[in-house]
Amino acid sequence: MAERKKNSTIPQVTEDGTVYTITQVGSNFIGTLEFEKPLQINGDFQGEIISNGILLISETANIKANIKAGTVFLGGQVIGNIEASNRVEMLSTAKLTGNIKTPKLQIADGVVFDGNCEMISPSS
Repeated sequence: MAERKKNSTIPQVTEDGTVYTITQVGSNFIGTLEFEKPLQINGDFQGEIISNGILLISETANIKANIKAGTVFLGGQVIGNIEASNRVEMLSTAKLTGNIKTPKLQIADGVVFDGNCEMISPSS
């Protein structure tokens, strides 16, 4: 299970182990991002994110993208749709303008969510 310091802090360690790649505050990427091992975004990203893995979006992240991932921990701002085959966890600092499609959803107090949610059957 993921360890947390506070409710508004993204996990430092994921279910699959440590985070392998971290984009730092001040970084800015545009395009299509595909990855397999856990990835943490602390900076800005615009485009599309595709993975079966774990995506951690920190409190400092600003994302304008549609996201398809296995698991998404959201602590920053996202404008776009999120589709997660396992789950989405929105931390208290999260701001989402877009729709969610996932079998499991956890929303903390303080989250700003402007969109719709579709609960789907878990992937086999």
